Amino acid sequence: MAELTSARYGKDNIRLYKVHKDPTTNIQTVVEMTVCTQLEGAIDTSYTAADNSVIVATDTQKQSVYILAKQHPIAPPELFAALVGQHFVDSYPHIHAAHVSIVQHRWSRLLVDGEPHPHSFIRDGEETREVAAVVRDGQGASELQGGGAKGITLSSAIDKLVVLKSTGSAFHGFHRDEYTRLPETWDRILSTSVRARWGWKHFGSVDAVRAEVGEFDRAWKVAREVTLSTFATDNSASVQNTMYKMCEAILGAVGGIENVSYTLPNRHYFEVDLSWHKGLKNTGGDAEVYAPQTDPNGLIDCTVSRKGLKAKAKL
Repeated sequence: MAELTSARYGKDNIRLYKVHKDPTTNIQTVVEMTVCTQLEGAIDTSYTAADNSVIVATDTQKQSVYILAKQHPIAPPELFAALVGQHFVDSYPHIHAAHVSIVQHRWSRLLVDGEPHPHSFIRDGEETREVAAVVRDGQGASELQGGGAKGITLSSAIDKLVVLKSTGSAFHGFHRDEYTRLPETWDRILSTSVRARWGWKHFGSVDAVRAEVGEFDRAWKVAREVTLSTFATDNSASVQNTMYKMCEAILGAVGGIENVSYTLPNRHYFEVDLSWHKGLKNTGGDAEVYAPQTDPNGLIDCTVSRKGLKAKAKL
């Protein structure tokens, strides 16, 4: 006998762009994002009995996102995600939870003759700002469906922030056995594509999220600045130790954050031995030419939480 134990559905890759036009200054501000919505609740019969009456069409979800974007600010993305999720839970009594994910794409204001241009922008990297929100009405929240208390759970992230430093990183003293070939090094290139995530305290309502609205942009700036400054200045003994320092600093700077996670893949640069060509020296202290690698690569991950708090599951 079969039993449906988990179900949700929605609309992915909703592309959204909004421009804010300040009539007093003629300065325009743009935000571009990709939104995903998924709903869960009393929808089992749509799967088990071909009952489409319980389905809020995915096109309806898409149109709702556009209408809400017209009616409300979409920055910061944490508040917009909470608004979108709350809309679905409030509008449809049989929908008990809404999952909203947002990827905000990077546009920076263009400088012309050293001055910020009022309406021109540049995509200066593939870095993204991300948000995941789950809004629950407290009903039908089974553990298999990722159940939780009534209210709003939020997490934020930075992804695809690519950094490199040409020195100031070492890796030695690690465990060695019969399978180990990696030599120890006291000076190496360190490069990674940063994914940093932080989980917020639980919010009881959209109004509670709105009351903290200034903290979301501040936290993103703090996380980004901590990541960049720690990466640059830490005399890194390992990626593990450096990422732990980043987590500690962010928790110390933003009180509303309960946990911080980093995922840092190694982007390796290997010395090229050129000694075969007339004894050309290009290893150790003489190394200047390197071969960037794609895979395989190291992948280091950690979550640091405030003492006494269990880390939230990654959204």
